[in-house]
Amino acid sequence: MTRVAILDDYQGVALSSADWKSLGPEVTVEAFHESLSAEDVLAERLADFEVIVAMRERTQLPGSLLGHLPKLKLLVTTGMRNVAIDVRAAAALGIVVSGTDLLTPPTAELTWGLILALARNIPREAQQMRAGGWQTTIGVGLNGKVLGVVGLGSLGSEVARVGRAFQMEVIAWSQNLSPEHARSLGVTRVEKDELFRRADFVTIHLVLSKRTRGLVSARDLAMMKPSGYLINTSRGPIVDERALLDALVNRKLAGAALDVYDQEPLPADHLLRGLDNVVLTPHLGYVTVENYRVCYGQAVEDIGAFLAGSPVRVIAGAEPATHA
Repeated sequence: MTRVAILDDYQGVALSSADWKSLGPEVTVEAFHESLSAEDVLAERLADFEVIVAMRERTQLPGSLLGHLPKLKLLVTTGMRNVAIDVRAAAALGIVVSGTDLLTPPTAELTWGLILALARNIPREAQQMRAGGWQTTIGVGLNGKVLGVVGLGSLGSEVARVGRAFQMEVIAWSQNLSPEHARSLGVTRVEKDELFRRADFVTIHLVLSKRTRGLVSARDLAMMKPSGYLINTSRGPIVDERALLDALVNRKLAGAALDVYDQEPLPADHLLRGLDNVVLTPHLGYVTVENYRVCYGQAVEDIGAFLAGSPVRVIAGAEPATHA
C-alpha cells in the first residue's frame, strides 16, 4: 500500500481536481486542509507517507524535515520550481522530486485585476456601496500612462501585451533583457533607474533567487513618483518589505497591490492589512480551476510514473544520489 499526502488543500478541492482513483486500489490519498509550519508537527503527521504532494511554497520542506520522513520516496510540487523544497537534501536522501506545469495566463490576469483595482479604487468603492455610500474617490486612467515591467519573460510579456492594449507606454528592465527582445514585443528596454523614475505603474515578474531577493530596494522605491503604484504578483522577498511599508505609510507612493508576501499566510496583525492605500490578495495568482486541474492532474501522472519505475518531470538537481 502506498500512502499519498496532499498538503495545504486550502479550498478542499484537490481530490475533485484530478482522477486520483486511477492510481489503483493500492494507493490511498489523504488531503490536509490547514497549513502547519512546526517541523516536529509536520514530521509526526507525514511520517507514514511514501508520497507528498505540495501546492507551491505553502509548506516549507527543508532537509531537516525530510530527514525525519523515513518512508518518503516521492515529493511532487506543483510547478517546476519550489524554493520551499531542499532538492539537494532530497537527492541525498534518495527522494525523487517531480513537478508539474503551470499556466501563465492566470497570474497575468490577476496582475491586471490588481492594476485596475488600484487605479479605480474598486475595492474601496465596492465596500462603500455596501455601506450605503456613493462616489467617494477619484480614480486614474491607464491610457497614456507608463507601465514599467520588471522581468519580461513569458509572464511579463503577457502583462506587457495587455498594457499596450490599454494604450500605455510599456518599458521594461531585467538583468538579461536585450533591446531586441523588448522591441519584438513593442516594449522599450530601459535601465533599472529609468524604469522606476518614469513608470506610473511598476509590476514585478521575476523568479525569486539569490540574485533577485531584495532586488527592489528602498532606493528604487524612493525614485518612484509620489503618484506611482507598485504591483507584485511574483514573490514577496523580491521587494524590500520594510522600505515598501515606509513608502506606503508616509504616502511616498500612491499605493501598492500585493498578492505575495515575505511570510505566507500573511499574519492577521500585519501592518499591511491596516493600510488604506493597498489592495491585498492571498497569493491567488495561480489559483484557478484550470490551473488546479493541470497541477493535480499532472501530480497524478507523476505518481503513476514513479510507481511504474519511470519518474517523469524530475526537477533538476532532485534526482536521488544513487542515480547521479
